[in-house]
Amino acid sequence: LNDQRFRILSGTIHYFRVVPDYWEDRLLKLKQCGFNTVETYTCWNLHEPREGEFDFSGILDLARFLETASRLGLYVILRPGPYICAEWDMGGLPSWLLTYPHIHVRCHDELFLSKIRRYYNKLFSVIRPYLGKNGGCIIAMQVENEYGSYGDDHTYMREILSLYQEADLGCLLFTSDGPQYFTLNGGSLPELLSAVNFGSNPKDNFALLRQFKPNQPLFCCEFWNGWFDHWYEQHHRRESDETAGQLEQMLRDGGSVNLYMFHGGTNFGFTNGANHDGCYQPTVTSYDYDCPVSECGDLTEKYFAIKRVAEQYMGKAPDLQAGNLPKHDYGRVQLTQQTPLFAHLPQPVESASTLTMEQLEQDFGFVLYETVLHGPFERSELTIDGLHDRALIYVDGKLAGIQERTGRRNDAIYLELEAGQTAVLRILVENMGRINYGPKLLDCKGILRGVKLGCQYQFGWKHYSLPCDCPPQQGYEPVGAGADAPLFLKGSFTVQQRQDTFVRLDGFTKGNVYINGFHLGRYWNPAGPQKTLYLPAPLLREGENELAVLELEGIDGPAQVHLTDCEDLG
Repeated sequence: LNDQRFRILSGTIHYFRVVPDYWEDRLLKLKQCGFNTVETYTCWNLHEPREGEFDFSGILDLARFLETASRLGLYVILRPGPYICAEWDMGGLPSWLLTYPHIHVRCHDELFLSKIRRYYNKLFSVIRPYLGKNGGCIIAMQVENEYGSYGDDHTYMREILSLYQEADLGCLLFTSDGPQYFTLNGGSLPELLSAVNFGSNPKDNFALLRQFKPNQPLFCCEFWNGWFDHWYEQHHRRESDETAGQLEQMLRDGGSVNLYMFHGGTNFGFTNGANHDGCYQPTVTSYDYDCPVSECGDLTEKYFAIKRVAEQYMGKAPDLQAGNLPKHDYGRVQLTQQTPLFAHLPQPVESASTLTMEQLEQDFGFVLYETVLHGPFERSELTIDGLHDRALIYVDGKLAGIQERTGRRNDAIYLELEAGQTAVLRILVENMGRINYGPKLLDCKGILRGVKLGCQYQFGWKHYSLPCDCPPQQGYEPVGAGADAPLFLKGSFTVQQRQDTFVRLDGFTKGNVYINGFHLGRYWNPAGPQKTLYLPAPLLREGENELAVLELEGIDGPAQVHLTDCEDLG
């Protein structure tokens, strides 16, 4: 760098997982730990939520994030994808790609490449002032992301590289893949730096990289110092000393390292992804990742263990007085008003067969499917052919059962009608997160093929799009008025001084939480492990605040939530 030998010691912080008012705090903690660089992906799906419409504002203000890093004296590694994995919905690919029935992603498909070109043209215009050659902080950019774990289309890889070259970015370009010959061979290009991603055994992994590309520096682009959580699983932990020992070995071996993650943040709203390893595995709202800096910004034991190693090889780190932020127990918030979700239905879209969420031009949330069943028919089992991902099934307004793509719950539902009888069938389907890794990326949501009674498909459907990105403003009545879930409930509380807190929903089952109209994310108490949602102080107001909950199944106890000063990730 500037004609001097330079070792990258970097940590990952995703700007889109941290409220902007906390970007400086998290970056200061990175620098205070002895690191010189921050790494981040960019999320195509949020930056271009509808085709041709771009958003680089608020939590997506990439320029502000880069400006903050630059002002603090940090370099930046940018990883624009277009695919990012990141346990993020569809690996960052926008769901509107699924409206093109013949598209092939992550290969030399001209339709797919045309969409990337448009996104990159906009993205590169945003980052250009921050490129190193223009006096900015960006010193390196990744071409695609772990492509060797997906495919081997080097023509496609060269097309992506050509977009960087045509933009004349003037910085180090690299690829990163898992430490196997087949992944490195499939995902790398001869003229680019190759990095490896792993969580352990650095000696052998760096030795393999040396054999694959003997005349280049060693770089671990993702040192997995923790891990993420799925619903129905235990919270992941990794010992601090063991993590620090692995880092020390890489630095002793002369390598550059990026910690994935340094600070994980939160999957706000519906942005979490999912895995599919024999079964569907949606990721929880917290992206704590057992990081050196926790989801709420606390310095952990792992932080100080890593700091000791960093200072051994990088020199004394500055003391920036960046410590833990205060947490506050605001007590219990009574939810005093309610309104049924089904009282806020939009105009339906009608069709003979069931449509997917993407066909309805919807990215996140729920779709309500409705049809009328006509008798006579014998006792027959109701089955959903292609459920993505979770269905609450109602017959004449009563919950008849729940079915999940996870395989954890699949209530058997049987129906029988006599001649002249009818029944209204409603199926509320939740998008629990599109798959972000592996061969099942093209993960449409809703009901993919249809609904059957016995062997017979049912036709004639109304579709109600329910994005639920914010609670309704009107139509509330006092709690206890007799309405059944799913319900929006809301209440207010007063804040004298804004401080971080955690939303605990004991007695609630499954749903979503909103603070002053901002969608914090999902809770799911029976599934666990996560039991609280992180509520950052910048989302609060001094004075009155509104907290709303969408409860899908029902509450066992009073309609109240606890704003506590203790996190509980299981």
